[in-house]
Amino acid sequence: MQQKPLFVRHAGQLVTLKGSSSSPLRKQTMNELKIIEDGSVWLEDGVIQKVGTDEELIRLYQSRLQEATVIDATGKLVTPGLVDPHTHLVYAGSRENEFGMRLQGATYMEIMNAGGGIHATTTATQQADSQQLFAESKRRLDQFLQYGVTTVEAKSGYGLSLEHEIKQLEVAQQLNEKHDVDVVSTFMGAHAVPVPYKENPEKYVDEVIHEMIPEVARRGLAEFNDVFCERGVFTPEQSRRILEAGLQYGLHPKIHADEIEPYGGAELAASVGCVSADHLLRASEQGIEAMADRGVVGVLLPGTAFFLMAEMASGRKMIDAGVPVALSTDCNPGSSPTVSLPLIMNLGCLKLGMTPAEVLAAVTINAAHAIRRGHVIGSIEEGKAADLIIFDVPNYKSLVYYYGINHVHTVIKRGKVLIQDKKRSESIG
Repeated sequence: MQQKPLFVRHAGQLVTLKGSSSSPLRKQTMNELKIIEDGSVWLEDGVIQKVGTDEELIRLYQSRLQEATVIDATGKLVTPGLVDPHTHLVYAGSRENEFGMRLQGATYMEIMNAGGGIHATTTATQQADSQQLFAESKRRLDQFLQYGVTTVEAKSGYGLSLEHEIKQLEVAQQLNEKHDVDVVSTFMGAHAVPVPYKENPEKYVDEVIHEMIPEVARRGLAEFNDVFCERGVFTPEQSRRILEAGLQYGLHPKIHADEIEPYGGAELAASVGCVSADHLLRASEQGIEAMADRGVVGVLLPGTAFFLMAEMASGRKMIDAGVPVALSTDCNPGSSPTVSLPLIMNLGCLKLGMTPAEVLAAVTINAAHAIRRGHVIGSIEEGKAADLIIFDVPNYKSLVYYYGINHVHTVIKRGKVLIQDKKRSESIG
């Protein structure tokens, strides 16, 4: 059945981010949100048809008002649907037992080297069948939606064998097909060196390059290829080979870079031409400059540093240097077990030195560019997907000022109202 048009009217602030579809925002442009007061949007056939003041749209659609479902956004904030460009959505099990170990002083790498961390989740994920993985991951995706996230990137990397990496990616594909939230898949077989390969990591690197990447590409299960470039995981040289192998099979490169120590990850991201480099807590000045020169999106994950009680990345330094910055939850079972992108926005202001405008740009248009979707989502412009969030706050500054509160009032995905008055709806209008 064809959807009725949706007419969102009288937004106190309509944040459009208009004109940012061709490239991510940088430097001062991250503060240019292109706000319309008393703004309105006409949505039809899952697409944004017209954006402007309410007076302008009433004049244009006067003859069609009776056929539209009208949503009154008086006194509220309307933004593009939020985009989370770095998650480990599909996994099984939980690791809350590690929390106490960390509170007693154990480091991330110490826990991992003792068989915890990624290895613990790998065991649980390998033991889970597809139905269990789907059910657990769908629950997380439902929660993302409640916080206004309409598109997520999802990495594999808890399978660490061809069979189980394929299983993770197939579940992500099923979620994309069956869930209202769009799921963009990334292959990350190079998330850790499996325990059986600890004494011979090169053998595993060869498997990733010669077995996993070709098969993932053949099945069309991923768009991106990611690697954890960190001392004790994959070296810069190994990471380069893995990323370049992915490029040969049409997988766009991403990289976990310089999270624990300076390791040349940011420089490698620029050299290879990665779409994004993520984490960057310890990125060097030279690496940041190289990323800015190549236009690599810096995806910052303050929730991870917060949960690991580590020093944050410098969002302010990166923005001032010209790096296009995005923000993400890094939703995962060990170092950032959260789906609250609004909380990450709060941390962006309080811990990364970013302005309220910059953090909103970082979870909309720049996050969209971090997953090569800036031309279809991330801003409220004619011809883009009709993904909108109505927040029960009067302006964008209030959105990050009142922290720890879910301000989402209405979620619209492809012109369909999924949440209204903070309640889930199968179909409205």
